[in-house]
Amino acid sequence: MIIGDNMNEYMKVAKDLADDNLITNVGGPFGACIVKDGKIIGRGSNHVLENNDPTAHAEIMAIRDACKNINSYDLSGCEVYTSCYPCPMCISAIIWANITKIYYGNTKEDAEDIGFRDKYIYDVISKINNNEKIDLEFKCIDREETIKTFNNYMEKQDKTIY
Repeated sequence: MIIGDNMNEYMKVAKDLADDNLITNVGGPFGACIVKDGKIIGRGSNHVLENNDPTAHAEIMAIRDACKNINSYDLSGCEVYTSCYPCPMCISAIIWANITKIYYGNTKEDAEDIGFRDKYIYDVISKINNNEKIDLEFKCIDREETIKTFNNYMEKQDKTIY
């Protein structure tokens, strides 16, 4: 829905949350909201600095708020409105939450232009996918022991797959 200043009403909420961070300094200039059936069920702004939590991005905070408010980990049928194209971590969280519609304002290039390093993460993911040398070391260890937990989970009768 478009509001008086020709801005989508949900994107305006995301923008206002991002604008608030310019005053509060709790995190970067990012805001997001989760909408279901035309109603906002979750809101979040970036709280990385205040929480000392590198995962406290706006989209993650909005997902956490929405899940708490509807008492479910499943946000199927919801949409996310975010002031900027989500980083890879947030895209992953959005997928895990079963959200399939993402509306964003600023681009990932815009985020890079103001000093955020999302491009670096995309480059690392690209290198992983292409088996190129990266600055991260992945080494599988003790799988013969850790797999036992997974095997026990497979046998568990009262498990919930999500």
